[in-house]
Amino acid sequence: MGVTGSRATVGVKLETLGKPLVFAPEDREAIAAMAARYPDPRSAVMPALWLAQKRFGFLSKEAVAAVAQALQIEEPEVAGVATFYSMYNLTPTGRHILQVCMTLSCSILGADALMAHLVKKLGIEPGETTPDGRFTLRGVECLASCGTGPCLQVNEDVFREQLDPAAVDKLLDSLP
Repeated sequence: MGVTGSRATVGVKLETLGKPLVFAPEDREAIAAMAARYPDPRSAVMPALWLAQKRFGFLSKEAVAAVAQALQIEEPEVAGVATFYSMYNLTPTGRHILQVCMTLSCSILGADALMAHLVKKLGIEPGETTPDGRFTLRGVECLASCGTGPCLQVNEDVFREQLDPAAVDKLLDSLP
């Protein structure tokens, strides 16, 4: 079973927090295949964390422990990777994660105004999730569109081409 596409798990059951998580057999097989591609299983930590995030919705301590167990490596090593990269969610998120590039290039091209617009429209600050669980807003560093900014990433899709508030409103209205 693949891990591509939109978020596989929405509305994670928070009652699983504090309880061991177990990967489905097909996920254990996928992680074993990832690890087999490398001479050291530590090299498979990032794709295994990505799979865990898809399956469990975010990387709770229990999800990190499940990855460590699946790869048979120490939990702090897996946690170190999960906490270093911003692509991993350590807390529950909305269905749509909105990431506004805030680097200098995008800022000069209007990212600050775009972020202010989203804050006002959604009624949340960066790092927060709307009460209905639809959107999580973040400011991030470099979405690799310095010449066409400001840009916005929604989940795994990057929207470039000089976004303005009207274009973003239209985009948000199109999302479920």
